[in-house]
Amino acid sequence: DVVETQEHYKSRWRSIWIMYLTMFLSSVGFSIVIMSVWPYLQKIDPTADASFLGWIIASYSIGQMVASPLFGLWSNHRPRREPLVISTAISVAANCLYAYVHVPHSHNKYYMLTARALVGFGAGNVAVVRSYIAGATSLTERTSAMANTSACQAVGFILGPVFQTCFTLIGEEGVTWKFLCLQLNMYTAPVLFGALLGVINIILIFAIFREHRVDDMGRQCKSINSDGEGSDVLDENTEGSIDHVAVVALNVLFFVILFVFAVFETIATPLTMDMYSWTRKEAVFYNGIILSVIGIESVIVFMVVKTLSKKTGERAILHAGLLIVLIGFFILLPWGKKLPNIQWQEIKNNSIPRTAPTEMLMPFWSLQEMQLPSNHTAEPVGCPVTQSWCLNTPMIYLAQYISSDVLIGLGYPVCNVMSYTLYSKILGPKPQGVYMGWLTASGSGARILGPVFVSQIYTHLGPRWAFSLICGVVVASLLLLEIVYKRLIAFSVRYGRMQE
Repeated sequence: DVVETQEHYKSRWRSIWIMYLTMFLSSVGFSIVIMSVWPYLQKIDPTADASFLGWIIASYSIGQMVASPLFGLWSNHRPRREPLVISTAISVAANCLYAYVHVPHSHNKYYMLTARALVGFGAGNVAVVRSYIAGATSLTERTSAMANTSACQAVGFILGPVFQTCFTLIGEEGVTWKFLCLQLNMYTAPVLFGALLGVINIILIFAIFREHRVDDMGRQCKSINSDGEGSDVLDENTEGSIDHVAVVALNVLFFVILFVFAVFETIATPLTMDMYSWTRKEAVFYNGIILSVIGIESVIVFMVVKTLSKKTGERAILHAGLLIVLIGFFILLPWGKKLPNIQWQEIKNNSIPRTAPTEMLMPFWSLQEMQLPSNHTAEPVGCPVTQSWCLNTPMIYLAQYISSDVLIGLGYPVCNVMSYTLYSKILGPKPQGVYMGWLTASGSGARILGPVFVSQIYTHLGPRWAFSLICGVVVASLLLLEIVYKRLIAFSVRYGRMQE
């Protein structure tokens, strides 16, 4: 019963730490420009409108959704270094393209769209990262390693906007290097920094990363990805079939988890502007602080669940996480009697009587003209009259919103880690690249559909419908979890090789 040599153990964990870094850089690549995309797009191509911005934001997730199963399939049959290096190189090249989208004389917005889609395509390597960590850890190490991976991803999402803020010191003009046709400014410096981090990541993959695999009990196994470098010595026992019902169920649960969080992130700014009469600047600033605090809360939760799961098990924690998310969205339902401020309620000195029937029959452009005189530069605040629900839906109090933020910030990371951990344990010793690719793709699809849901349901029907539907989706996912609860067990446990 050779478990593992000390040399193998050190090399294995060095490689896992390189995977943590890769996950961190993948999330930084998404978030480092997210706050500056809109002003940069307006600067390079005045023809671009807000709807095109939506496509640019979604292109990252679309690229990742397409690439994840492909890179996962590649990693099942070849050394993982290959898809890792190629995917990171694609991200580096895409970041460089983003820095040069101002150069063409036309169609600049399409170059930006392509650049962000390619960055997302390169980020499809998270399927390779997850599958490697699943194969390079024993069952007792798995939850902790998956929690660390998710924590690195969360830290990347937090630090990306911080890096962006630091680069704003360069200014919009910055420095121009004519011989390179490069403008180094607050928009291009972050992506070039991201490209530099990607190059460093590639160097570390070549220098430190090695193929390793252990079975569920921590014994060295022969890996199909081995390129002759590793010291893996034992053959893995892959007898037995994967429980595909459990696999599909976890894909559905993961989709729901990512979907509700994408809705939560997307709805934060419009909701607070409508309910609390915040300006655009105030909404971005205050919600930025709130999301940063939630990010820190998530990292703490990732660390806590590593210990908690050893006492209660992953399934119970996943169940508790979904319940917390359900309570978080239930709290957001409008309950009181006070209505939100309407943008045109502050109209003064008008010749037209302010009777509700008259105002409701007027076209919106007339109301806008009434609201602000031509020489008035203040930004209209409050719930816009174009959203008819503003006239009869009670406001969501700030205490409700903050409480919901705290609960969702607690429940989401719990569900995220437990989904990945259970998924990897169910798949067992067989190559997990393609399966992890599908799981990543389901999450990417959820991040695409979440903003669409907000733009349609919230805008047209209001928060009561939007959050009621979300609560219904979470309740359905809890019922699904109850149905498959007994099937969500590790591959080795299912076939009697280990006790749960």
